[in-house]
Amino acid sequence: MKLLIRNLDRSTTEDELKKIFQEFGAVQYCNLVLDLENGTSKGFAFIEMPKPGEAKAAIKNLNNTTLGSNQIRVKKAENKKT
Repeated sequence: MKLLIRNLDRSTTEDELKKIFQEFGAVQYCNLVLDLENGTSKGFAFIEMPKPGEAKAAIKNLNNTTLGSNQIRVKKAENKKT
């Protein structure tokens, strides 16, 4: 299940995100979205967790929690419409 994590502190790293989500299960990949011009975080990321039950536990436990100085939002990512 692909998750969208929003409102990330700009200093949050992919490794930090992976570590937090791995507490709830396997993380297939983590993609912190970066600004192409200056390489800084845009404040959101995608995480893929292969087991839906583990992903749902991560959503339930991490949504509206504080990471860094921001309260993050975690939800299931929706498929991009073409």
